[in-house]
Amino acid sequence: MANTVQAKKRVRQAQKHRQHNTAMRSTLRTQMKKVLKAVESKDVAAARTAFRDAMSVIDRAAGKGLIHRNSAARHKSRLNERLRALG
Repeated sequence: MANTVQAKKRVRQAQKHRQHNTAMRSTLRTQMKKVLKAVESKDVAAARTAFRDAMSVIDRAAGKGLIHRNSAARHKSRLNERLRALG
C-alpha cells in the first residue's frame, strides 16, 4: 500500500485514468461494431454515417495514445474496405 502523500495521489490518478481509458476503449469498440452491423444489414447510408463517427473516435484514441497509430490505421483500413465492398 502507498505510504507517502504523493504515492497515494498517484494511486488515485491511476485509477481515474484507468476508468477513463476503459470507457474510451468501450466507445471505440462500440463505434466499430456499429459500422460492421450497418454493413451486414446492407444499409449504405447508415454505414457511411457510422463509418464517419468511427473514424473520429479511432483518430482520437490514437492521438491520445489509447491505441497505437498503426493499429488505428489497420482498423480504419479494414472498415473502409468493408464499406467500399458494400457499394
